[in-house]
Amino acid sequence: MNDRFIRACRREPVDRTPVWMMRQAGRYLKDYRDIRQKIGFLDLCKNVDLAVEVSLQPLHILDVDAVIFFSDILIPVEAMGIEVSLTDKGPEIANPIRSRADVERLRVPDPSSEIPFTGAILRALRNELRNATPLVGFAGAPWTLATYMIEGGGSKSFSEIKSLAYTDPRTLEGLLDKLASTISAYLRYQIESGAQAVQLFDTWAGELSRRDYERFAFPYVRRIFEEIGNFTPRILYVNGCSAILNVMARSGADVLSIDWRIPISEARARVGNALSLQGNLDPCVLLGSRSNVKERVEDILREAGPVGHIFNLGHGILPTTPVENARLLVDCVKAYRHTA
Repeated sequence: MNDRFIRACRREPVDRTPVWMMRQAGRYLKDYRDIRQKIGFLDLCKNVDLAVEVSLQPLHILDVDAVIFFSDILIPVEAMGIEVSLTDKGPEIANPIRSRADVERLRVPDPSSEIPFTGAILRALRNELRNATPLVGFAGAPWTLATYMIEGGGSKSFSEIKSLAYTDPRTLEGLLDKLASTISAYLRYQIESGAQAVQLFDTWAGELSRRDYERFAFPYVRRIFEEIGNFTPRILYVNGCSAILNVMARSGADVLSIDWRIPISEARARVGNALSLQGNLDPCVLLGSRSNVKERVEDILREAGPVGHIFNLGHGILPTTPVENARLLVDCVKAYRHTA
């Protein structure tokens, strides 16, 4: 088995740095676009055979060191009783959360009965991978999911959820509590179904001040990690993490996945050597020249060092990324050797 990814998550020695990319199964791949012409995004997330196929595309095309199953962070939100539309332009929530009554109507679903296709996809992937490549599960963190549920979709200001936080924090905390229960059960189900590591995406927690992060995001992340236990590596990703990195380090995560706005050497100095780090190339670098891609990749590898680092992007790969540049990134990481 290629267990470099798992070993790096646990800060164990590896012969080279492992590499995979967030959103590695997606629109930059022609094979994915061909499938999407025949099926809607949400339907694709629920179609076991096709979800397995697109999950494996980056492994076959790029030869990455980990496979993340194809899905979307809003899948469990739909199971809670929220009407969700998922398009290439982003998510849309038909009836956003606006009151305590809206929160009380939400249920905490049993993933095995209400999201069974998730388990089926993971089990099928484990069978296809035959333990040759690690399988990664994932979910959205409560704060990030709440932003979509309250804003009604994507947002630039996050004014609706922040307004609720500052005028009726107990209602928001009730929603976050239900989300934490939902995501804990969802990730446990993924692990039981074959996920060998799990990543919690708190993409929009970087929009919070440190004070608000410690109240409205961090406690729920820590609770989820405590409830799923340490049977598999736990990864926490926050986009815009610089101001809260030290708090994230106390979340119970084994790995902190960081964006490109902070040098990885500075992140290591701030969190110490107890945790692994994942990241952190700016996805836009892959839109540039091959020589710049190689230079930036090697800079990060040099700064990160040989132990406790998984190479990844600082956010998801962009749809306009040339496949040859994505392949170059993987090849550069594989070719790099740390010097003593």
